[in-house]
Amino acid sequence: MSEIKLTSDELRQRVLSNTGADGHLKTGEFEIDARTVAILSKRHQISKNFGFTSMLSFSTTVLVSWEAFAVTFQGGLVNGGPSTLVYGLIFSFFGSLATAASLAEMASISPTSGGQYHWVALLAPRRYAVLFSWFAGWITAFMRIAVTASVAFLAATMIQGLIILNYADTYVLQQWHGTLMYWAVTLFIVLINIFGVRFLPHIETLALVLHVVFFFCVLIPLVHLAPHSSPEYVFRTFANDGGWKGDGISWCIGLLTSTYAFSGVDGASHMAEEVDNAAIVVPRTMIWSIVVSGVLCFGMSIAILFSIGDANAALESPTGFPIIEIFFNATKSYAATNAMVSALIISIFFSALGLLASASRLIWAFARDDGLPFPQYFSHIDARFGIPVRALLWSAFIVVILGLINLGSTTAFNAMVSLALLGQYTTYVLPTIFILIRRIRPGKNIPFGPWELGRWGIPINLFTIAFSFLTIAFNVLPPYFPVTATNMNYAGVVFGAALIICAVLWVFKGQKHYAGPIKEVMENRNIRSALLRQGIEASHNHDVKIVAA
Repeated sequence: MSEIKLTSDELRQRVLSNTGADGHLKTGEFEIDARTVAILSKRHQISKNFGFTSMLSFSTTVLVSWEAFAVTFQGGLVNGGPSTLVYGLIFSFFGSLATAASLAEMASISPTSGGQYHWVALLAPRRYAVLFSWFAGWITAFMRIAVTASVAFLAATMIQGLIILNYADTYVLQQWHGTLMYWAVTLFIVLINIFGVRFLPHIETLALVLHVVFFFCVLIPLVHLAPHSSPEYVFRTFANDGGWKGDGISWCIGLLTSTYAFSGVDGASHMAEEVDNAAIVVPRTMIWSIVVSGVLCFGMSIAILFSIGDANAALESPTGFPIIEIFFNATKSYAATNAMVSALIISIFFSALGLLASASRLIWAFARDDGLPFPQYFSHIDARFGIPVRALLWSAFIVVILGLINLGSTTAFNAMVSLALLGQYTTYVLPTIFILIRRIRPGKNIPFGPWELGRWGIPINLFTIAFSFLTIAFNVLPPYFPVTATNMNYAGVVFGAALIICAVLWVFKGQKHYAGPIKEVMENRNIRSALLRQGIEASHNHDVKIVAA
């Protein structure tokens, strides 16, 4: 079989141009697998509002790299110390860049909102493609919603941290306060996603501008006003305050702080059906978003470490966020601290905005392929707004329900949202393994898109797999030792429960109704006839129901 290097639109045109009036594909010009045509041929349903600039803005602000690092760096400071936050960040950058490159190549092959579950179905061995696609779809759905919940909760608790800073003598911290703020953030991002959808590309472009401007607005006063640490502390200090006997284990656990700053690179791929020339634009934005994020994040890490002052005092901040304490110690001003922290909150809010959009497109795509209950309902595109409003509201509803967990236990809520990083790299490594197998096995050609890794594909895929397994392995370990019920990392338990749920759903629904992401309507009769000649089943209403060939 010949290799295919076409976008989905180009592929449909090639099928049409090589199809005779009798519906037969012309021979001699190119040979094509009917299953590949079916998977790549998705009927366009959502308005294409995004170009390169707005998509780069979306991908970069969803990552919210330097802001995420600034508000979560304490984990790396405890396990590994400054050395993890400097050298570990460099390692995480290259690991995340390799991961982005591997996923970008697959996004070029199949630029659909389905993302990982779509790529798995296309690249996995045919015998297991539907099963693996099912698991990839459900895990990705769990993960995208968990990521949205974690970022929205981060914005809410930072607001609560500012209240503690400004009203330390009168405010009494209550968990339900944070949950109410979390729900308010969720409500705002839902309203903007629906009623501001036509302006979403412009909003994302504004978010990127603010992302860069806020970086300097925070960096300059921090470096200029804060007491400076020594280069020895920043570049040569190691810490193992997590209680682990092995320093290497402590360092790798701290590495997750840096990895979290680059997580979520697949977010852009789930918006692919709203992007012009998605097979080229989406992969490029995925790569460039990691590059931009890496530069800004490394600069912020150096600035924070040089300006940290008393590290123990920062870690024990009553606000719950050491960065708030660092800002206040540097500026000695409530107003300046409020402004600097507000910049972080605004950027994190924009990230939650994009994450909800990305999650809803994935839910919609999975429903469109019969991967969810009530598929016709959740695959509906609202005629007024041109987006899957029902899928968006359902995603938001689950995010809201997750907030109830925090009322009972913050530890339980953190366990749920920690599923984000674990789930992400599980869904990243799965299709990467399959495309690597195809690369190294003769006769297993890959339907490459216009953006591909070429001869660098094997080493980049290998590095992606190794980095993903490293992240997965240490993400299930608790940050402190000895382990108690309070500091226990429940990510592995939650992820295991998610896998069990996926298995149960597969037994009772998936194996009966799910045929993979290869069910779509082909409206052109010539294309329909050509695909029918290759063994693809037609439905009674003369549309084409595409099933695995």
